Amino acid sequence: MNSKKQAPVKYYVGIDVGSASVRAALVDEFGTVVAHADQPIQIWEPQSDHYEQSSADIWAACCLVTKKVVCGVDASQIRGVGFDATCSLVVVDKQFQPLAVNCEGQNYRNVIMWMDHRAVSQVERINATQHRVLSYVGGVMSVEMQPPKLLWIKENLQESCWEKAGYFFDLPDFLSWKATGVTARSLCTVVCKWTYTSDGGWDDSFWKIIGLEDLVKDKYEKIGNHILSPGESVGKGLMPEAAKDLGLPEGIAVAASLIDAHAGGLGVIGADVKGHNLPCENQPITSRVAMICGTSSCHMGVSETPIFVPGVWGPYFSAMVPGLWLNEGGQSATGRLIEHVVRGHVAFPELQSKAAASAHSIYTYLNSHLDLIKKSLPVGFLTVDLHVWPDFHGNRSPLTDLTLKGMVVGLTLSRGLDELALIYLATIQAIALGTRHILETMQAAGHHINTLFLCGGLSKNPLFVQMHADITGKPVVLSKEVESVLVGAAILGACASGDFASIQEAMAKMGKIGRVVQPNHGHKRFYDKKYEVFLKLVEHQREYRSIMNSF
Repeated sequence: MNSKKQAPVKYYVGIDVGSASVRAALVDEFGTVVAHADQPIQIWEPQSDHYEQSSADIWAACCLVTKKVVCGVDASQIRGVGFDATCSLVVVDKQFQPLAVNCEGQNYRNVIMWMDHRAVSQVERINATQHRVLSYVGGVMSVEMQPPKLLWIKENLQESCWEKAGYFFDLPDFLSWKATGVTARSLCTVVCKWTYTSDGGWDDSFWKIIGLEDLVKDKYEKIGNHILSPGESVGKGLMPEAAKDLGLPEGIAVAASLIDAHAGGLGVIGADVKGHNLPCENQPITSRVAMICGTSSCHMGVSETPIFVPGVWGPYFSAMVPGLWLNEGGQSATGRLIEHVVRGHVAFPELQSKAAASAHSIYTYLNSHLDLIKKSLPVGFLTVDLHVWPDFHGNRSPLTDLTLKGMVVGLTLSRGLDELALIYLATIQAIALGTRHILETMQAAGHHINTLFLCGGLSKNPLFVQMHADITGKPVVLSKEVESVLVGAAILGACASGDFASIQEAMAKMGKIGRVVQPNHGHKRFYDKKYEVFLKLVEHQREYRSIMNSF
């Protein structure tokens, strides 16, 4: 008998830099996460709405987790590496040394985080220009994008930072530079956060009108004049020093990177759905929205032609899936909001001790507690008199109003665990109602969406998932691999290695469906009423602010 020798499995490393931690995974050619590791990273908050990190701390964490996941693996089987990260701003000098983005002069704190809102006055002035590039960010630029942050640096740190700066990187691009020594930028980052357009490139008139003409003079050397498509191989691959740091073979392919939410979208949105009786089966990928829900949430929808959605970022060509236009809705605080509400409640110590005694997480315990107190009602109906407006950190989409505040209506004098469970439930519902608001705005503009694909930390919470299905009225697809963002990053590495002909091919092979959660259509009327109240809350907030502004 002839025995055919089996080809060795091919592996790819995905590295994901989130807000509070760095994670790495070793992923095989079939999309299975073989090994996984994570490491916390530091956040500084020197004053309100200022959030900073250290690029050195982030890179050290990348090296630590990568060495862990490849330990014991035959190096010849590791074919490529892909990075994704938050869209934070990294500043280095002409010798690539970190520069302080703070008044204290602490150079190691050289990253302005994505969620930093220091540049409010700058973004207001940018939006007042009504420049044509703003039509590609929903008509209004967010304070979380890079131009207002750059303007803040120029106006507040002129001598100590702006004049000394050699390069301004989006964090995903900083990581690919660190790995390869090549300063090329990803089309994803520059299109989504810097106003680059895939057809026209940089618009000189925009940078001049907002007061950053300095960047035009050096032909955009500081912010990127060599642009690569996500998944394209960067330079000559992993350079020796980085290979040693990461514990990976020198010269393996390094991919042009993605923003973390876009990597999550890549990891789930292209999965084969045959046999799951979903409305998106035999429909184009444009019928799907990928929702990446962690500290914040992003809603990624693609289209074959550009769709301009008021208050929703994009359309961005080829920023996530090559050849398709991307619209990106988002909520600035979701996981962070749930944590804020739960941990800030007076009954939190009681919750903590009871959850520990039952060997469950606090959220698993809260979900079980809700089941205990619901009696004969569906769990969601417990909030008939309790309503939350979730914009505790402003509204990203679709209202694009960072001055909006959170609201809670229906509080009592009760201070126990029941009350904590109810406000937790109402907060999750508010986030899901915000998702419905975003989806309806996208559909009104021309998207045709019938299925949600969820990934990220919050997708592990069954209550969060069910509320999104019930409130949007759409089935929710969960990935077989919980770490879809890491799978997305690994898909980049797979494409850079040349093992797949296209990102679409890699998405179909490496993205796998796990569970499908169907909406309870019998609950539709209740959630339609909750949605009515939800929209009334922001009306009332604007009304009372108008009254007080006339004082």
